[in-house]
Amino acid sequence: MTDADLSPADGLAQLVFRVHGMLEHRANEHGISIVQLRMLGLLRDRIPLMSELGARLGLDKSSISGLVQRAETRGLVERFPSPDDGRAVLVRLTDAGRELAARGEAEFGDDVRNLLAHLPPAERHVLARLVSKLLVSDAAASGVELFPRE
Repeated sequence: MTDADLSPADGLAQLVFRVHGMLEHRANEHGISIVQLRMLGLLRDRIPLMSELGARLGLDKSSISGLVQRAETRGLVERFPSPDDGRAVLVRLTDAGRELAARGEAEFGDDVRNLLAHLPPAERHVLARLVSKLLVSDAAASGVELFPRE
């Protein structure tokens, strides 16, 4: 196999399509949408307000309400009033949601490891370091918080 000379835009776009396809495949295996999978991933280590969850997922109020309602119906999440503001609603994973999120994380981790297995270990390390550096720098420059883990 020869090295392809893709432009940064082409390379990143094709990588995004590949990763999105892996996520979509995993979501389909579990009978959920890719946005539901993303939501479960975000809820693994935090209990956000509905509005915060919607902002993280790029969804408006009615879309996040529908998304959470569908996940709640499946027993994956639950809503409850904020102890700080009775008008605000928090969202957290149920045990079933936590189990599905953990399974999805492990399966997607396997997919990424399989993809990265095409690179020598030293290059995998460099790629991980560069991606982290790029994302942290971009978040800082744009004033956007980079998906903090609690």
